[in-house]
Amino acid sequence: MMGNPSSTTTSVNGFYTILSRGLDELDRAFAAHNFMSIQFLQRVISSLRSFHSHLNILVQKLHLPVGEKWLDEYMDESSRLWEACHVLKSGISAMENYYSAGTNIVSSLDGYYSPNPQISRQVIRAIIGCRREIVGLEEENKNLVETRIQALSLRLDENISVEPKFINGFNGFRGVLHAMKNVSSLLLMILLSGLVYCWPKSSFFHGGQDGQAGFGSGFMAATARLRQRVAAELNRIDGQPGILMYEFRKAKAATEELKVELERVLEYEGEGEEIQEKVESLKSWFGVLRCGTESVVGQLDDFFDEIVEGRKKLLDMCTHR
Repeated sequence: MMGNPSSTTTSVNGFYTILSRGLDELDRAFAAHNFMSIQFLQRVISSLRSFHSHLNILVQKLHLPVGEKWLDEYMDESSRLWEACHVLKSGISAMENYYSAGTNIVSSLDGYYSPNPQISRQVIRAIIGCRREIVGLEEENKNLVETRIQALSLRLDENISVEPKFINGFNGFRGVLHAMKNVSSLLLMILLSGLVYCWPKSSFFHGGQDGQAGFGSGFMAATARLRQRVAAELNRIDGQPGILMYEFRKAKAATEELKVELERVLEYEGEGEEIQEKVESLKSWFGVLRCGTESVVGQLDDFFDEIVEGRKKLLDMCTHR
């Protein structure tokens, strides 16, 4: 997405530029895709992985002193990333029962252009069961976020120190790490909102951060723009708390449309000409949802490997100096 990391990460200022450009690319991707679509969320994960890779390469070039606090600070931040991504994976993996319930609904009606009343009632009961799966999934994910994410302090630091002593600490490492922490907090909150659970009125997206001049001001402005864009869309949809992923919401809507059509046929003893069309729509959305979330899990698994490799490289670097 952002080219070969080893050829672009050559300085602290270069890293801030990479953050700014990457966030601007995400801002454009946000406008180009449906709100919280799988495609956009995959771009967010790709950006997070890319920024992490650039950070690791830069750290190896800064000639940092062995045995100093910078290594502990890096390890703390990478541990935070690791834990947040495990919550993402747990939330996505919990969708499996929902997929199964949706697939069973499709299978029950596949090929029936005018299902008899008994089959229609069975499918309506299955749809009600699917609703319960959604309620259980979102409640489980809500608890996951409340118990494991809040402890990670995913927030944008609006009181970031602009003192040169802070920014330039450890050859600029301290400022770079703080920048990465802010950016990763934003990207992780977007991912959690789309894939696990979101409170649309969350103060995270509706805070007053406008960026701070003098401290990588380009990336701070880019961070603020993306945050404000997400907040504006949350206000526009005025949604209920829950999983915001576009394909998840479309699968829910398609399920309800099928239920309404089946109830109409039962009540008026009609032919149900639109039932197969609704079934095909439902089948399509569940297929996109399953493929997309499986792809996201694959991205996260790759990122776990990269986090482990990054930690190992820096430990080896300190050990063998």
